[in-house]
Amino acid sequence: MPARKKTAANSIERHLDAIIEGDCIEAMKSLPDACVDLVFADPPYNLQLGQGELTRPDNSRVDGVDDDWDKFSSFKAYDDFTRDWLAEARRILKPDGAIWVIGSYHNIFRVGTAVQDTGFWILNDVVWRKSNPMPNFRGTRLTNAHETLIWAAKDQKSKYTFNYRALKTANDDLQMRSDWEFAICSGGERIKDEKGAKTHPTQKPESLLYRVLIASTKPGDIVLDPFFGSGTTGAAAKYLGRHFIGVERDKTYIAAAKKRIARVKPLGDDDLKTQPSPKAAPRVPFGQVVETKLIKPGAKLYSPRGNHEAKVRADGSLYVKDGETEIQGSIHKVGAAVQNAQACNGWTYWHYEEKTGRKPIDFLRDKIRKKMTG
Repeated sequence: MPARKKTAANSIERHLDAIIEGDCIEAMKSLPDACVDLVFADPPYNLQLGQGELTRPDNSRVDGVDDDWDKFSSFKAYDDFTRDWLAEARRILKPDGAIWVIGSYHNIFRVGTAVQDTGFWILNDVVWRKSNPMPNFRGTRLTNAHETLIWAAKDQKSKYTFNYRALKTANDDLQMRSDWEFAICSGGERIKDEKGAKTHPTQKPESLLYRVLIASTKPGDIVLDPFFGSGTTGAAAKYLGRHFIGVERDKTYIAAAKKRIARVKPLGDDDLKTQPSPKAAPRVPFGQVVETKLIKPGAKLYSPRGNHEAKVRADGSLYVKDGETEIQGSIHKVGAAVQNAQACNGWTYWHYEEKTGRKPIDFLRDKIRKKMTG
Protein backbone atom coordinates (compact mmCIF):
# COMPACT_ATOMS: atom_id res chain seq x y z
CA MET A 1 0.00 0.00 0.00
CA PRO A 2 2.72 2.61 0.82
CA ALA A 3 4.40 1.92 -2.54
CA ARG A 4 1.10 2.55 -4.34
CA LYS A 5 0.67 5.88 -2.57
CA LYS A 6 4.16 6.91 -3.57
CA THR A 7 3.44 6.03 -7.21
CA ALA A 8 0.26 8.10 -7.16
CA ALA A 9 2.11 11.06 -5.66
CA ASN A 10 4.82 10.83 -8.29
CA SER A 11 2.16 10.60 -10.98
CA ILE A 12 0.68 13.96 -10.00
CA GLU A 13 3.93 15.73 -9.11
CA ARG A 14 5.46 15.28 -12.54
CA HIS A 15 2.46 17.05 -14.07
CA LEU A 16 2.50 20.07 -11.74
CA ASP A 17 2.89 23.39 -13.54
CA ALA A 18 2.98 21.60 -16.88
CA ILE A 19 0.73 20.92 -19.85
CA ILE A 20 -0.35 17.40 -20.79
CA GLU A 21 -0.69 17.14 -24.56
CA GLY A 22 -3.64 15.06 -25.67
CA ASP A 23 -7.34 14.35 -25.25
CA CYS A 24 -8.74 15.74 -22.00
CA ILE A 25 -10.59 12.58 -20.98
CA GLU A 26 -7.65 10.26 -21.61
CA ALA A 27 -5.28 12.70 -19.88
CA MET A 28 -7.45 12.84 -16.77
CA LYS A 29 -7.70 9.05 -16.74
CA SER A 30 -3.93 8.95 -16.33
CA LEU A 31 -4.16 10.92 -13.08
CA PRO A 32 -4.80 9.31 -9.66
CA ASP A 33 -8.04 9.63 -7.70
CA ALA A 34 -8.56 12.71 -5.52
CA CYS A 35 -5.41 14.56 -6.55
CA VAL A 36 -6.51 18.12 -7.43
CA ASP A 37 -8.20 20.86 -5.41
CA LEU A 38 -10.05 22.69 -8.17
CA VAL A 39 -11.06 22.16 -11.78
CA PHE A 40 -11.68 25.16 -14.01
CA ALA A 41 -13.21 24.15 -17.33
CA ASP A 42 -13.97 26.19 -20.42
CA PRO A 43 -15.33 23.41 -22.65
CA PRO A 44 -16.34 23.70 -26.30
CA TYR A 45 -19.48 25.79 -26.74
CA ASN A 46 -20.92 23.64 -29.55
CA LEU A 47 -22.04 26.86 -31.24
CA GLN A 48 -23.99 25.10 -34.03
CA LEU A 49 -23.38 28.07 -36.32
CA GLY A 50 -24.41 26.52 -39.60
CA GLN A 51 -25.22 29.87 -41.18
CA GLY A 52 -22.21 30.71 -43.29
CA GLU A 53 -19.59 33.34 -42.70
CA LEU A 54 -20.53 36.16 -40.31
CA THR A 55 -19.67 39.68 -41.47
CA ARG A 56 -19.86 43.20 -40.06
CA PRO A 57 -21.88 45.98 -41.75
CA ASP A 58 -18.70 46.99 -43.64
CA ASN A 59 -18.46 43.39 -44.98
CA SER A 60 -15.34 42.61 -42.95
CA ARG A 61 -15.28 39.05 -41.60
CA VAL A 62 -16.04 38.41 -37.92
CA ASP A 63 -13.37 36.13 -36.45
CA GLY A 64 -15.68 33.81 -34.53
CA VAL A 65 -15.40 30.24 -33.30
CA ASP A 66 -15.38 27.85 -36.24
CA ASP A 67 -12.64 25.45 -35.15
CA ASP A 68 -13.07 21.69 -35.45
CA TRP A 69 -12.82 21.23 -31.68
CA ASP A 70 -16.13 23.11 -31.31
CA LYS A 71 -18.05 20.91 -33.75
CA PHE A 72 -20.19 17.94 -32.65
CA SER A 73 -22.44 15.79 -34.80
CA SER A 74 -25.46 16.11 -32.49
CA PHE A 75 -26.61 17.24 -29.07
CA LYS A 76 -26.33 13.65 -27.92
CA ALA A 77 -22.69 13.51 -28.99
CA TYR A 78 -22.02 16.72 -27.08
CA ASP A 79 -23.88 15.45 -24.00
CA ASP A 80 -21.95 12.18 -24.01
CA PHE A 81 -18.66 14.06 -24.27
CA THR A 82 -19.69 16.41 -21.44
CA ARG A 83 -20.66 13.60 -19.08
CA ASP A 84 -17.46 11.70 -19.80
CA TRP A 85 -15.10 14.57 -19.02
CA LEU A 86 -17.15 15.64 -15.98
CA ALA A 87 -17.00 12.11 -14.56
CA GLU A 88 -13.21 12.12 -14.80
CA ALA A 89 -13.00 15.64 -13.36
CA ARG A 90 -15.06 14.55 -10.36
CA ARG A 91 -12.94 11.43 -9.84
CA ILE A 92 -9.66 13.37 -9.66
CA LEU A 93 -11.06 16.04 -7.34
CA LYS A 94 -10.22 15.77 -3.66
CA PRO A 95 -13.22 15.15 -1.34
CA ASP A 96 -13.44 18.87 -0.55
CA GLY A 97 -12.67 19.97 -4.10
CA ALA A 98 -14.82 22.03 -6.44
CA ILE A 99 -15.30 22.82 -10.11
CA TRP A 100 -16.02 25.93 -12.15
CA VAL A 101 -17.47 25.52 -15.65
CA ILE A 102 -18.02 28.47 -17.98
CA GLY A 103 -20.24 28.55 -21.05
CA SER A 104 -22.64 30.52 -23.19
CA TYR A 105 -26.35 30.05 -23.82
CA HIS A 106 -25.45 27.52 -26.51
CA ASN A 107 -24.18 24.94 -24.03
CA ILE A 108 -24.38 25.98 -20.37
CA PHE A 109 -27.87 24.59 -19.74
CA ARG A 110 -26.90 21.18 -21.10
CA VAL A 111 -23.66 21.33 -19.09
CA GLY A 112 -25.57 22.29 -15.94
CA THR A 113 -27.79 19.23 -16.20
CA ALA A 114 -24.73 17.02 -16.65
CA VAL A 115 -23.00 18.65 -13.67
CA GLN A 116 -25.88 17.68 -11.40
CA ASP A 117 -26.38 14.24 -12.93
CA THR A 118 -22.66 13.46 -12.42
CA GLY A 119 -22.99 14.04 -8.67
CA PHE A 120 -21.66 17.57 -8.18
CA TRP A 121 -23.46 19.93 -5.79
CA ILE A 122 -24.09 23.34 -7.37
CA LEU A 123 -23.11 26.25 -5.11
CA ASN A 124 -23.72 29.26 -7.35
CA ASP A 125 -24.13 30.31 -10.91
CA VAL A 126 -22.20 33.47 -11.72
CA VAL A 127 -23.02 35.80 -14.57
CA TRP A 128 -19.97 37.30 -16.24
CA ARG A 129 -21.29 40.54 -17.71
CA LYS A 130 -19.08 41.75 -20.53
CA SER A 131 -18.49 45.49 -20.44
CA ASN A 132 -17.52 45.49 -24.12
CA PRO A 133 -19.45 42.66 -25.83
CA MET A 134 -19.37 41.95 -29.53
CA PRO A 135 -22.50 43.48 -31.15
CA ASN A 136 -25.12 41.38 -32.89
CA PHE A 137 -24.16 42.42 -36.40
CA ARG A 138 -27.24 41.01 -38.11
CA GLY A 139 -29.57 42.81 -35.73
CA THR A 140 -31.72 39.71 -35.36
CA ARG A 141 -31.16 39.05 -31.64
CA LEU A 142 -30.15 40.79 -28.43
CA THR A 143 -26.46 41.52 -28.04
CA ASN A 144 -25.03 38.51 -26.25
CA ALA A 145 -23.39 40.39 -23.36
CA HIS A 146 -22.75 37.68 -20.79
CA GLU A 147 -21.56 34.17 -20.09
CA THR A 148 -22.47 31.91 -17.17
CA LEU A 149 -20.15 30.15 -14.74
CA ILE A 150 -21.33 27.21 -12.64
CA TRP A 151 -19.53 26.72 -9.33
CA ALA A 152 -20.09 23.31 -7.77
CA ALA A 153 -18.63 21.23 -4.95
CA LYS A 154 -17.65 17.59 -5.51
CA ASP A 155 -20.71 16.57 -3.50
CA GLN A 156 -23.16 17.95 -0.96
CA LYS A 157 -20.91 17.08 2.00
CA SER A 158 -17.75 18.71 0.62
CA LYS A 159 -16.12 21.36 2.79
CA TYR A 160 -15.14 23.42 -0.21
CA THR A 161 -12.86 26.46 -0.03
CA PHE A 162 -14.62 29.82 -0.10
CA ASN A 163 -12.59 32.88 0.84
CA TYR A 164 -15.61 35.00 1.69
CA ARG A 165 -13.75 37.69 3.60
CA ALA A 166 -11.16 38.13 0.83
CA LEU A 167 -13.86 38.71 -1.78
CA LYS A 168 -15.76 41.07 0.50
CA THR A 169 -12.58 43.09 1.12
CA ALA A 170 -11.87 43.24 -2.62
CA ASN A 171 -15.42 44.53 -3.14
CA ASP A 172 -14.99 47.55 -0.79
CA ASP A 173 -16.36 45.61 2.21
CA LEU A 174 -19.58 44.71 0.42
CA GLN A 175 -20.60 41.07 0.07
CA MET A 176 -19.55 39.82 -3.37
CA ARG A 177 -22.53 39.28 -5.66
CA SER A 178 -23.00 36.65 -8.34
CA ASP A 179 -22.86 39.13 -11.23
CA TRP A 180 -19.31 40.04 -12.24
CA GLU A 181 -18.35 42.66 -14.78
CA PHE A 182 -15.14 42.29 -16.78
CA ALA A 183 -14.13 43.35 -20.27
CA ILE A 184 -13.64 40.62 -22.84
CA CYS A 185 -10.04 39.78 -23.60
CA SER A 186 -8.60 42.37 -25.98
CA GLY A 187 -5.66 44.69 -26.56
CA GLY A 188 -2.29 43.70 -25.15
CA GLU A 189 -3.73 40.78 -23.16
CA ARG A 190 -4.99 39.02 -26.28
CA ILE A 191 -2.50 36.38 -27.41
CA LYS A 192 -1.81 36.73 -31.15
CA ASP A 193 0.26 34.90 -33.72
CA GLU A 194 3.02 36.36 -35.88
CA LYS A 195 0.44 37.69 -38.36
CA GLY A 196 -1.54 39.48 -35.66
CA ALA A 197 -4.43 37.01 -35.66
CA LYS A 198 -5.98 35.76 -32.41
CA THR A 199 -4.27 32.58 -31.27
CA HIS A 200 -7.38 31.29 -29.48
CA PRO A 201 -10.93 32.47 -30.27
CA THR A 202 -12.34 32.16 -26.75
CA GLN A 203 -9.44 33.41 -24.60
CA LYS A 204 -10.80 34.52 -21.22
CA PRO A 205 -9.63 37.64 -19.36
CA GLU A 206 -7.04 36.87 -16.70
CA SER A 207 -8.93 39.05 -14.22
CA LEU A 208 -11.84 36.59 -14.34
CA LEU A 209 -9.57 33.67 -13.41
CA TYR A 210 -7.89 35.83 -10.76
CA ARG A 211 -11.23 36.23 -8.97
CA VAL A 212 -12.15 32.56 -9.34
CA LEU A 213 -8.85 31.44 -7.80
CA ILE A 214 -8.91 34.02 -5.00
CA ALA A 215 -12.48 32.94 -4.21
CA SER A 216 -12.08 29.18 -4.16
CA THR A 217 -8.45 28.14 -3.69
CA LYS A 218 -5.55 28.59 -1.29
CA PRO A 219 -1.86 29.17 -2.07
CA GLY A 220 -0.27 25.85 -3.01
CA ASP A 221 -3.53 24.29 -4.23
CA ILE A 222 -3.57 22.33 -7.49
CA VAL A 223 -5.85 23.65 -10.24
CA LEU A 224 -6.56 21.52 -13.30
CA ASP A 225 -7.84 22.97 -16.57
CA PRO A 226 -8.87 20.23 -19.05
CA PHE A 227 -9.35 22.75 -21.89
CA PHE A 228 -6.19 24.76 -21.37
CA GLY A 229 -6.19 26.72 -24.62
CA SER A 230 -3.81 29.68 -24.50
CA GLY A 231 -3.10 29.16 -20.79
CA THR A 232 -5.13 31.79 -18.92
CA THR A 233 -5.70 29.44 -15.98
CA GLY A 234 -1.99 28.61 -15.81
CA ALA A 235 -0.95 32.26 -15.95
CA ALA A 236 -3.34 33.25 -13.16
CA ALA A 237 -2.39 30.22 -11.04
CA LYS A 238 1.34 30.88 -11.32
CA TYR A 239 0.88 34.55 -10.45
CA LEU A 240 -1.21 33.67 -7.38
CA GLY A 241 1.06 30.93 -6.02
CA ARG A 242 -1.14 28.00 -7.05
CA HIS A 243 -0.04 24.94 -9.01
CA PHE A 244 -1.69 24.18 -12.34
CA ILE A 245 -2.11 21.19 -14.60
CA GLY A 246 -3.18 21.96 -18.14
CA VAL A 247 -4.56 19.57 -20.72
CA GLU A 248 -4.54 20.62 -24.36
CA ARG A 249 -4.35 18.77 -27.68
CA ASP A 250 -3.59 21.68 -30.02
CA LYS A 251 0.17 22.19 -30.42
CA THR A 252 -0.24 25.84 -31.41
CA TYR A 253 -2.18 26.61 -28.23
CA ILE A 254 0.35 24.71 -26.12
CA ALA A 255 3.28 26.66 -27.57
CA ALA A 256 1.50 29.98 -26.95
CA ALA A 257 0.55 28.98 -23.40
CA LYS A 258 4.08 27.92 -22.48
CA LYS A 259 5.53 31.16 -23.79
CA ARG A 260 2.90 33.19 -21.96
CA ILE A 261 3.26 31.44 -18.61
CA ALA A 262 7.05 31.64 -18.72
CA ARG A 263 6.73 35.45 -18.62
CA VAL A 264 4.62 35.43 -15.43
CA LYS A 265 6.39 36.48 -12.23
CA PRO A 266 4.71 34.91 -9.15
CA LEU A 267 3.71 37.01 -6.18
CA GLY A 268 5.72 36.61 -2.99
CA ASP A 269 4.35 34.56 -0.09
CA ASP A 270 3.63 37.64 2.01
CA ASP A 271 1.77 39.32 -0.85
CA LEU A 272 -0.48 36.29 -1.25
CA LYS A 273 -2.00 36.64 2.21
CA THR A 274 -5.70 37.47 2.18
CA GLN A 275 -8.32 38.35 4.77
CA PRO A 276 -8.98 35.16 6.77
CA SER A 277 -12.39 33.55 6.72
CA PRO A 278 -14.47 34.14 9.88
CA LYS A 279 -14.75 30.35 10.24
CA ALA A 280 -10.97 30.08 10.47
CA ALA A 281 -10.68 32.77 13.15
CA PRO A 282 -10.43 31.81 16.84
CA ARG A 283 -13.79 31.48 18.57
CA VAL A 284 -14.51 34.36 20.95
CA PRO A 285 -17.69 34.22 23.08
CA PHE A 286 -19.31 37.49 24.11
CA GLY A 287 -18.59 36.61 27.73
CA GLN A 288 -14.89 37.04 26.95
CA VAL A 289 -15.56 40.58 25.74
CA VAL A 290 -17.13 41.30 29.12
CA GLU A 291 -14.36 39.54 31.06
CA THR A 292 -11.72 41.71 29.37
CA LYS A 293 -13.79 44.82 30.23
CA LEU A 294 -14.11 45.95 26.63
CA ILE A 295 -17.81 46.06 27.53
CA LYS A 296 -18.66 46.35 31.22
CA PRO A 297 -21.67 44.88 33.00
CA GLY A 298 -24.48 47.43 33.05
CA ALA A 299 -23.54 48.90 29.66
CA LYS A 300 -26.30 49.38 27.09
CA LEU A 301 -26.33 47.84 23.63
CA TYR A 302 -28.53 49.10 20.80
CA SER A 303 -30.17 47.61 17.72
CA PRO A 304 -29.01 49.05 14.36
CA ARG A 305 -31.94 51.51 14.22
CA GLY A 306 -31.87 52.20 17.95
CA ASN A 307 -35.40 50.91 18.50
CA HIS A 308 -34.25 48.20 20.93
CA GLU A 309 -31.96 48.47 23.96
CA ALA A 310 -30.36 45.69 26.00
CA LYS A 311 -28.35 45.76 29.19
CA VAL A 312 -25.16 43.67 29.55
CA ARG A 313 -24.85 41.40 32.57
CA ALA A 314 -21.73 40.05 34.26
CA ASP A 315 -21.96 36.61 32.62
CA GLY A 316 -22.16 38.04 29.10
CA SER A 317 -25.93 37.64 28.80
CA LEU A 318 -28.28 40.43 27.76
CA TYR A 319 -31.43 41.64 29.48
CA VAL A 320 -34.31 43.47 27.83
CA LYS A 321 -37.46 44.77 29.52
CA ASP A 322 -40.23 45.85 27.17
CA GLY A 323 -43.30 46.75 29.15
CA GLU A 324 -44.35 43.63 30.98
CA THR A 325 -42.09 41.42 28.84
CA GLU A 326 -38.64 40.46 30.06
CA ILE A 327 -36.11 38.76 27.79
CA GLN A 328 -32.71 37.45 28.79
CA GLY A 329 -30.13 35.23 27.17
CA SER A 330 -27.22 35.31 24.73
CA ILE A 331 -26.59 38.15 22.29
CA HIS A 332 -28.03 35.94 19.54
CA LYS A 333 -31.09 34.70 21.42
CA VAL A 334 -32.10 38.16 22.64
CA GLY A 335 -31.43 39.71 19.24
CA ALA A 336 -33.75 37.18 17.60
CA ALA A 337 -36.42 37.62 20.28
CA VAL A 338 -36.72 41.41 19.98
CA GLN A 339 -37.11 41.05 16.22
CA ASN A 340 -39.51 38.08 16.42
CA ALA A 341 -37.04 36.26 14.20
CA GLN A 342 -35.91 32.63 14.22
CA ALA A 343 -32.22 33.54 14.36
CA CYS A 344 -29.92 36.52 14.69
CA ASN A 345 -26.20 37.23 14.43
CA GLY A 346 -25.83 39.17 17.66
CA TRP A 347 -22.29 40.28 16.76
CA THR A 348 -23.53 42.44 13.91
CA TYR A 349 -26.99 43.27 15.31
CA TRP A 350 -26.00 44.78 18.66
CA HIS A 351 -24.06 48.08 18.74
CA TYR A 352 -22.18 49.80 21.54
CA GLU A 353 -21.63 53.53 22.13
CA GLU A 354 -18.28 55.15 21.37
CA LYS A 355 -17.19 58.77 21.14
CA THR A 356 -17.28 58.52 17.37
CA GLY A 357 -20.71 56.91 17.33
CA ARG A 358 -22.21 53.45 17.59
CA LYS A 359 -20.35 50.42 16.28
CA PRO A 360 -21.21 46.70 16.07
CA ILE A 361 -19.85 44.67 18.98
CA ASP A 362 -18.07 42.60 16.33
CA PHE A 363 -15.35 45.28 16.44
CA LEU A 364 -14.62 44.26 20.02
CA ARG A 365 -14.41 40.60 19.08
CA ASP A 366 -11.87 41.53 16.38
CA LYS A 367 -9.73 43.32 18.99
CA ILE A 368 -9.51 40.14 21.05
CA ARG A 369 -8.77 38.01 18.00
CA LYS A 370 -5.88 40.27 16.98
CA LYS A 371 -4.34 39.86 20.42
CA MET A 372 -4.81 36.09 20.25
CA THR A 373 -3.15 35.77 16.84
CA GLY A 374 -0.40 38.15 17.19
